[in-house]
Amino acid sequence: MSTGPAWTTIPSISIPALLLKYLRLEGVTHLFGVPGSSFADLLSLLHKERDVTAYVVAKHETGAGYMADGYHRVGGSLGVVVVTSGPGATNALTAAMNGQAGYSSMLFITGEQPQQKAGMDWEQEGVDLDLDVRQVYKSAVSYSAMITSGDAFGVLFRQALRDALGVPGQTVHLSIPHDIMGSTVSNVTFPGAPAQYRASMGSASPSDVRSVAAELMAAKRPMILLGNGMRDVLSTRLEQFTAFVERVGVPVGTTSDAKALFPETHPLSLRTCGYPPSEWPGLYFTPPTGLPHAAPYDFLLVLGSSLGDFATDKWDPKMVPAGPFIQVDAKSQVIGRSMQITRGVIAECGAFIEQLDEATRGLAIDESVRTERLAFLAAMKTEYSPYADPAMRDSDQTPIRPERAMKIVSEMLPPGSHIFPDAGNTCGWTPHYLELDPPTRIHPALDVGAMGYATAAVVGAKLADPDATCLSIGGDGSFMMHGSEVSTARQYNAGAIWMVWSENDLNMMTQSMMANYPAPGWEDYYALGKPDLGKVAEGYGAQSYDVHSPSDLENALASAIDGGGRGVPQVIVVHEDASARPPFKSPGKK
Repeated sequence: MSTGPAWTTIPSISIPALLLKYLRLEGVTHLFGVPGSSFADLLSLLHKERDVTAYVVAKHETGAGYMADGYHRVGGSLGVVVVTSGPGATNALTAAMNGQAGYSSMLFITGEQPQQKAGMDWEQEGVDLDLDVRQVYKSAVSYSAMITSGDAFGVLFRQALRDALGVPGQTVHLSIPHDIMGSTVSNVTFPGAPAQYRASMGSASPSDVRSVAAELMAAKRPMILLGNGMRDVLSTRLEQFTAFVERVGVPVGTTSDAKALFPETHPLSLRTCGYPPSEWPGLYFTPPTGLPHAAPYDFLLVLGSSLGDFATDKWDPKMVPAGPFIQVDAKSQVIGRSMQITRGVIAECGAFIEQLDEATRGLAIDESVRTERLAFLAAMKTEYSPYADPAMRDSDQTPIRPERAMKIVSEMLPPGSHIFPDAGNTCGWTPHYLELDPPTRIHPALDVGAMGYATAAVVGAKLADPDATCLSIGGDGSFMMHGSEVSTARQYNAGAIWMVWSENDLNMMTQSMMANYPAPGWEDYYALGKPDLGKVAEGYGAQSYDVHSPSDLENALASAIDGGGRGVPQVIVVHEDASARPPFKSPGKK
């Protein structure tokens, strides 16, 4: 079967032109970075072809990396970062590490000084002196190489693309010296389509699928847990997956970073099992007395999760079933790494779901068991709230409670919105108190937990999907780290929205230290200098709002959604009840 147009031979082409030709073949329209002289030849070409490929100039290289991450998560295509040598490369490193941990398909290209001057202490020289940037990135991402000749460019660049765009996605790095970037190569063979140099994993072992299908259909109280690796799968297969779980009658939970991949208002949804969990999964694992009879929890199928601490509420032993515990992932290294599973399956999760759906159709469903399970689930949801403190989610008190703010966001964001929670207490409020259904998506980065990630990533998200509402939620500490990227949004008419908790504090740390190391003086020990975030935002070119009450937030969010749709950045400064603590650990409550 043909995979596209045949390979062609290009008589002569510059390295910058060849680089952009590969990126355009992969559908890349935006590059992110801060310019530097080490890749001046590429900058010159980007300037000439700016109507085809945009080079988005960030205010900091880490911010550029986060923007590229948001661009990839929302748009689906490769996120590309181009920064200079030395500090440019090291500044971008945190974003590369964050992308790798979150399985984002990203390519970091860093400049390097000319090989002709290697070892002579040229300004910002790295590889041949004390800073081996290739090795530094190799410690943080899946693939890192230095291109030392024009003739090697094609082989090494294609390898980077294979790693980055495989299943699961990876983050990769290439270092290109100035003289190589400025060179021209002859008789270059170029592919007609990406399928000619990279392929993705396909189906699972039929015997594995049959075994999982038999165990699922024999279970009395099974559950499916969706992880971050199901993002791309359910973007195209949600209808099929939903029909499958409805037919079998199996409840679905998600990890915190997979929140809302399955509709949270669906009768079969248990919402988030990750840290901090919804109240429902714990009740399903260990039912309280007074509910209809329920058989023991006896089956767990994990799809696309490495089962880390945030995914499992710190490896909660209640998650382990009294029966088959199956983990399916395309990455063999994560299977069985964190919890004692009974079966591991190496497979691309989309293909696995299709095979499992088909395999279960040939097996009988015990309708009495299915009916009993669904009756228990419905009664549990009727009797128990999914929220640790449902009263606060409906509170009209001033200053506004974060729980109430999450309800307002849930109700007011248009379908298809993209939410970027930042590090800190936001990691507690958003997974627990937001109620979201597809096509709205939430894009946390919990594996690294980098402050400032969402503040910058939301800009890339808005550039990838200008028609969608893109909202960052984070504290003032996170906002101050990369709030300068609001001016980047203004420069490129990206009407992103920032909802910033104004606490004049690194409140997650303050609350933690007060609880675990009681002593006077914690209240202002991590204070931030009382910045006027509204004036800061306006100085960067945004429209700003001051919010104290639920009605304030409703009015501000409505205006911000409208203003963001017109390409104007919007910053909502929320003066909330800073004494409120997220439900990082909470018992089941009625």
